[in-house]
Order: sequence, then C-alpha cells, then structure tokens
Amino acid sequence: MFTESTVTFIALGAIFAFSFYAVLNAGQLSLGQAGFASVAAYTSVLVAPDPDVVGDVPALLIALVVGAAVGTAAAVVLGLPTMHLRGVFLAIATLGFAEAVRIFLLNAEWTGGAQGMSVPKIVTPAIAWMVLALVAYWFWRSGPTRYGRALEAIREDELAAGAMGIDVGRHRLGAFATAGAVAGLYGVLWAYTVRLVAPADFGFTAAIDGLVTAMVGGTTMFIGPVVGSAFLTVIPEIQRALGVEAGWIRPFVAGLLLLVVILFLPGGLAGRIPRRIRVPNLGGGSGGSDAGSDADGGSTDLRTREHAPRGDVVARLSGLSKDYGGVHAVRDVDLEIHSGELLGLIGPNGAGKTTLVNMISGLVAPSSGEASVLGVTAGRTPVHRVAAAGVSRTFQHSKLFDRLSALENVLVGGHLVTRPTLLRRLAWLPSARRDEQAALTHAARCLRRVGMLDAATARAGALSYGDQRRLEIARALAADPSLLILDEPAAGMNTVEAGELAHLIRSLADDGLAVLLIEHNVGLVRQICDRVVVLNFGEVIAAGVPAEVAADPRVVEAYLGTEA
Repeated sequence: MFTESTVTFIALGAIFAFSFYAVLNAGQLSLGQAGFASVAAYTSVLVAPDPDVVGDVPALLIALVVGAAVGTAAAVVLGLPTMHLRGVFLAIATLGFAEAVRIFLLNAEWTGGAQGMSVPKIVTPAIAWMVLALVAYWFWRSGPTRYGRALEAIREDELAAGAMGIDVGRHRLGAFATAGAVAGLYGVLWAYTVRLVAPADFGFTAAIDGLVTAMVGGTTMFIGPVVGSAFLTVIPEIQRALGVEAGWIRPFVAGLLLLVVILFLPGGLAGRIPRRIRVPNLGGGSGGSDAGSDADGGSTDLRTREHAPRGDVVARLSGLSKDYGGVHAVRDVDLEIHSGELLGLIGPNGAGKTTLVNMISGLVAPSSGEASVLGVTAGRTPVHRVAAAGVSRTFQHSKLFDRLSALENVLVGGHLVTRPTLLRRLAWLPSARRDEQAALTHAARCLRRVGMLDAATARAGALSYGDQRRLEIARALAADPSLLILDEPAAGMNTVEAGELAHLIRSLADDGLAVLLIEHNVGLVRQICDRVVVLNFGEVIAAGVPAEVAADPRVVEAYLGTEA
C-alpha cells in the first residue's frame, strides 16, 4: 500500500501544510502559499543549472535555495501591505494574489502556458523526507523559544501580546516570510517530483488542500502537518487496497474531518498529544514573596531594567482627554504617578477609568493632551514600545492566552526581560538551554509570588476566575515593570481572596514599584492605597489621601447620588 510515490507525497503534503502551520500558529489565515510555491517553482526551474551538467543533487540544492529565497521575497512583498488585515480579509487578499500569479503564469509564453514546463525527475523519497525533517526541525526547535511563544501569544490574543511588549507586526511578518520559504521549498520539490511545473498544480484547490491538511493535523504542535498529511494521503491508497474507485471519498473525508476539528478538536489530531511542560523546582513551597527577583540566589541571565528611584515621577499626564464623537470619555486629566506609590483610581461605572489607563499604556491615542510615561509619549508610541519602557498591565476583562498553560502565560509576560534563543537552539548551543532555564525559573518565581505555582501546568482557560486574575498579575510582573497597572484585579473574588490580593499589591508598592490600581472595592482602596484619584464623567473630582477623598461630598454624591 505504501508505494514509493505515496511515501514521497506524504512528505510533500506535510511540507506544504507546514507553510500554513507557520501562519496559523501566529493567528493568520493566509491562502497565498500556492502563489509563493508557483513563483518559486518556475523561478528555480529557470535559474537552476542543468542536472546533466552539475549532477542531480547539486542542481536540486541550488533550486531549493533559490525557491526558498524567492518564496520568502514574495511573502514579504505581499505581507507588507496586508499585515493590517485580519481573518477572512487577509485570506481573500492572499487568495487574490495566488490567483493573479496563476493567471499570469497561465498566459505567459515563457512558462509554457497551461501545458507547463518539463522538469527532470530528481526527488526521491529520501530527499523529500530529508527536506521535511529539516522543516520540522525548524518548527520543533523554534516552538519553546521567546520567538515561538510570541507567535502563540499573538495567535491567542494579539492585543494582550502587544501589551506584553511583543512587536505584533514584525512577528506576523516573520511568520509570513517563514510560510513563503517553506512554500517555496514545496514548489521546487513538487516540480522535480512530478516532472512538470504547470499553473494548474498551484490553484485554489491546492491551497485549500494544504490548509485542510494543516488544520486536521493540528496547529498547536509542530508534528501536526505530518500527521495530517499522512492521514489524508493514505486514504486513496486504502481505497485502492479495498477496490473502491471513488474519487469523491478523499475530499469528503477531508471536509468531514475539518468540520470535526473545528467543532470538537480545535487543536487538530496532534492537539490530543499533551504538551510537555517543565516546572523548575524552586523549593520552599508555593508561597513566598521573592518571585520576580533573585532572592533564591543564583544568576538568572535575564535582562535587567533600571528602575526609577523611589519618589521619582514615572508618569505625567497633562490635559489628557479622549473623545468618541460627542462623548467625552476623559477630560483634561492632570496627574502624576511616582515610583513606590500605590495610587488608587476609582469612580462609578462609565467614569472613564479604563479609557484613562488605556491611554497611559499606549493602547488608545488621546484626543488632546499628553501622557509622558517612563520617557516615552504614550499614544504616539507603539504599544509594545511603551511596554518596553517599563509599563505592564492587566485588563478589566481577562486577556489570558487560554490554550497555553499558566507557566507559558507568564513566560510570554517575560518577553522583554528574557533573551532570544532561537538561533542558538537550532545549533544546540549550551547557552540557549541556560537562558531558557533562566526564563522558566523567572516565570515560576512570578507564579509563586501570587500563590499560583501549584497550578503552573494547568491550562489558563480552565482556571477559576479568581486564579485567572492572579495569573494575569503574575504575567504582568514577569516583565519586571516600573509601572504596574491593575484594572479591577479583585473583580469576582471573595473576601478572603481579595484580602490576600490586597496584601500582594501593597507588597509590590513597598518593593518600590509604581502601582496604578483601578478598583470598585472602595474598602480595599482605602486599606492599601497611598493616594486616591476619583473620576466622574471623565473628570477628576477629587484627589488625595484615602480618608480625605472618602469624606469629600463630591465623591459621596458620585457614588451614592443625591435625594430628589
């Protein structure tokens, strides 16, 4: 049943599926890979030397290098203007590119038109599988690195990923370029396998076939494309072995499997394989207060951030305003936040609190005024650069990476302070292992700081609401911030949990961290905050120490209203 042709096409199908895996793993839906493959195939056939002159293997190696380079270039050229697109819009734009390439090749004289170009058969099963092993090796080794975790974070929630300091655009373009390189390899191998390169081989059907193979195999584990290709390639062989000659069975089974995966197995067939998560043994149990620091002793090999001395201004807001049409969400806010200060921001629902912190963290540009935060101008600076300056935050509505474990979430939070290891991991350099171990240890300490170390291997989406809020704080602490913004962290917690959280937040400010706390629990704010600012209808109506603010008549009126 497993003929030489079948074995070869399993490898080719897996390589093509990897070009889809590369972008799906970064949350992108691209259908342009067939176009990249066709451009690479035709270019390599024209440029590569004659195998009869230099030999089969040298000619194929040159063709593969050319194909990967051309595929990468085509992906970058297409990716630069389309990176702002998402979902179905990106799929349509990339599909349009692939169809435009196919039609051009179909009508160009030098391509042979619909008849295609004759190519010598060079690829053997061994060659196909060696190239597949090389491609799989890239994804295997890149997965548990800072780069690989950044792509997974973007896939799960790109807004949260940007707030963690990840340059979303650059990483998405990198994933696109990887997809182009892998698709280019596939195009060359296909041409030198089937002895012909024709536009019909790289049409819409080929693109959908590659997408289905990747999704059925799984987009959350590197082995997925191989599993999907093996499963779908052997279906026709099983048919032939059973004497069933029905060409519709394979696409029917593929479509049915895709439906099952979307509905019941979002991680694909390979997604059923459990992720291996190593949790460092810190000793001393799951409590303690030294996570995020080096109190356990030993070198962490993390990037260090220079924090402002206690009492220095870390954020200064001058006339900060935000309008949405005729609605004034925030109006003329002047405010300073100091290092080592725990500043409470309170106000009734709709007062503009979240809008204000969104402007401070760079997620929302102000309509007027200026927010100078740790040396950068928030709103005029990309959000990942605001995070790089030392701003870290949680969100009003939890934005965890649900399909990642608690430890992996915190590893993403440490993106800015951990070292890149991708190239060193590919070369198996010992320093890469040391740096990855340092990142794991740092993440585990952050989990221990919030009392979550025992849940390190649990999937974030399966945690209780209270644990998710604590995990968000651990992820924010992993960035070693100078300014920590907590947006209603005690929401949904019971009295005991809120009390423990209050102790944690107070300890962070005592360590010298500037903390901006948004909270509806006025009792908690009065208990732990050094200073309180009250917003109502977007304006500051009171500011000062908690006891004075709580007694202010304007604050009482804002919260309780007045009698008619």
